[in-house]
Amino acid sequence: MQLYNKLSAKERAELIEKAGQERLTLSFYQYAKIGNPQILRDHLFLTWNALDVLGRIYVATEGINAQLSLPADRFNEFKTHLDTIDFLKDIRLNIAIEQDNMSFLKLKVKVRKKIVADGLEDDAFDVTNKGVHVAASQFNELIEDENTVLVDMRNHYESEIGHFKNAVTPDVDTFRESLDIIEEDLREFKEDKNLVMYCTGGIRCEKASAYFKHKGFKNVYQLEGGIIEYTRQVNDQKLENKFLGKNFVFDDRRAEKISEDVIANCHQCGAPCDTHVNCANEACHLLFIQCESCKEDMDNCCSTACKEIHALPYEEQKELRKGQGNSNDIFKKGRADHLPYKKDLRNIFETLKK
Repeated sequence: MQLYNKLSAKERAELIEKAGQERLTLSFYQYAKIGNPQILRDHLFLTWNALDVLGRIYVATEGINAQLSLPADRFNEFKTHLDTIDFLKDIRLNIAIEQDNMSFLKLKVKVRKKIVADGLEDDAFDVTNKGVHVAASQFNELIEDENTVLVDMRNHYESEIGHFKNAVTPDVDTFRESLDIIEEDLREFKEDKNLVMYCTGGIRCEKASAYFKHKGFKNVYQLEGGIIEYTRQVNDQKLENKFLGKNFVFDDRRAEKISEDVIANCHQCGAPCDTHVNCANEACHLLFIQCESCKEDMDNCCSTACKEIHALPYEEQKELRKGQGNSNDIFKKGRADHLPYKKDLRNIFETLKK
């Protein structure tokens, strides 16, 4: 019985190309009480592996968080299987705006303590007492209300390439960091302001809305289905699109274009650019924004030092990495000091207090 992925990304890519089938990229999440996540994990892997599902799925006692792709002609089989699981029946599936057959190249189903790393003790508050879900049309109305504070619940490298007009974009590396910052900076507005939140697909706001209600915020709202579902509704209903730029996604596509606006800059030369890459030096692998000109000049590397290492024969690179571990830059997501045009985010909560 195969319970783990056995093919490399390269082998899987070759199979996908050979098959010549269109694949769908989608995501979903659901908070639910799961008694034995390991049993569910194994069941999902066995069933989805047979359907040629690929992706990254986390299962925990609090629910499931899934980002995946599958052959388009097997979508109905996949949906039928979801409907056999009580807490996933009729669940909303966020279909990607831009499709790419190579968005995922492995099937990874993992048991985790949490489906989103939030650092919270959930026993301290009721995670089901969440904020009001609003669809795209109501969201557009809410964020034009002068009594509304709109907050991006994503990390700095996500909001740097795209965010809603007039949104507060906390300068944070993790979801957990943003919770304390938002509570502290908006404490004056707990009673009289609308706290409206959004994220990629809704999962972070789901937990955050319950947390902020627990902390005393009276009027808490969240964008139903996140940026992904908002874009679908805007397109289907011909609504005004209030999102600027790209939506960062956690697969090999890196981002989906939501509007034609380019609101970010190349971290190396400062030219308008919103394309994230990883440094080609495997010992660095820093995620940063790089334009085509700098990509050519720097050989897809983030620094001259990395470029020199990347130019060495592969075996020499491996020798240099022995015993070194990964550079801390792998976790910095564009914050390395040698990137002169990395975005210097200001705490714009201060403007709310004037």
